[in-house]
Amino acid sequence: MPNQNPPSSSFRNPFVAALLGGAIVAALGWIAIAAGLIQAEGGTTTIASPVAAQVADGGSGDGDSNLVNQIYKTAGNGVAFIEAEGSGGSSQSPSPFGQPQPEGGGTATGSGFVIDTEGHVVTNYHVVEGADQVRVKLGDSDTAHDATVVGSDPANDVAVLDVEAPAAQLHPLSLGSTSEVEVGDPVVAIGNPFGLDRTVTSGIVSALQRQIAGPSGYSISNVIQTDAAINPGNSGGPLINAAGEVIGINSQIQTGGTSRGNVGIGFAVPIDTVRDEIDELIATGEVSHAFLGISGGTITARMAEDLNLSVSAGVLVQEVVAGGPADKAGVKAGGTSATVEGEEVSLGGDIIVKVDGKQVTGMDEVIEIVNGAEPGDKLELTVVRDEDRKTLTVTLGERPDSPQETE
Repeated sequence: MPNQNPPSSSFRNPFVAALLGGAIVAALGWIAIAAGLIQAEGGTTTIASPVAAQVADGGSGDGDSNLVNQIYKTAGNGVAFIEAEGSGGSSQSPSPFGQPQPEGGGTATGSGFVIDTEGHVVTNYHVVEGADQVRVKLGDSDTAHDATVVGSDPANDVAVLDVEAPAAQLHPLSLGSTSEVEVGDPVVAIGNPFGLDRTVTSGIVSALQRQIAGPSGYSISNVIQTDAAINPGNSGGPLINAAGEVIGINSQIQTGGTSRGNVGIGFAVPIDTVRDEIDELIATGEVSHAFLGISGGTITARMAEDLNLSVSAGVLVQEVVAGGPADKAGVKAGGTSATVEGEEVSLGGDIIVKVDGKQVTGMDEVIEIVNGAEPGDKLELTVVRDEDRKTLTVTLGERPDSPQETE
């Protein structure tokens, strides 16, 4: 469960960190993004499961505690305890607390959940990264089954396992829809924090559309924030709604000070992101992501006034990856450094105001548009340059495995 407090040495300035390290940096209203925070559209796996119906029929009206009990009874057997043994070495993805894994290997533990009766289990990529051997226990069983990683996507911190277990021991969970989730909705997390198997915690959806850094260095968008207690070992486990449906994969926590555990801020990768990738991961072992190749900042009305910009909203392009899709289309980056309220920004670059004719007011909207695209798709960017408007056609590329490869 990666800690969202990055080492101080990882930031030289917000925009360089965004381009090179894939981290989200929010300062003075700016949102700086790794070049190409994009996910590909994949197939959809339809999961048939009685869990949601059992939850709906099992409630007695006794309140939230009964609901949690019902969800636990019906969904608990579909949750997996995962042990991944690796040889260690060159891995640089985050450990449960935000530092690179030490050399020498060891055993990582995490959670997952069954998605079909063929033995496929979804978990986090960082749980099984670099594993030489993966073993899985299902529900409350003490029997450990061998498993193989059939597909993974470091960008969205998702992996799919194939578990060698009898069909009778496989209890798939239903997948919900992130689009229907609202702040304040009750949720339940089931997993194995600190190796304590089948632990259930409950809370609410605290916020939506958060962004977190994934193991590849790129950021994951539309993340669900929850106050349900999530700790190391919960990674890869399901975040479940009141209908007993999985709406997210518990992936990271935010801690405060020297704390290494839960302080009420956890993050789950949205199930809609996973749903789009499951079939592709099972079929091919990997997914492709579209790549725009820019780093940019969201313009606010105050900044537009302070910087004497010709528009009051949009995305000010900070950096453009040389030879990338945006560069080939003629998108221009800033070239003049300035300090705005103590932060160094780059002025003089294009201001993106529309994508495919749709007005955009911030970088998050640009991300959303490209998230729904695939490599090879074309986007029309309307940009303001020296008070003139231009329309540039960008053919999206395939994103490199890590931001460092764009340097």
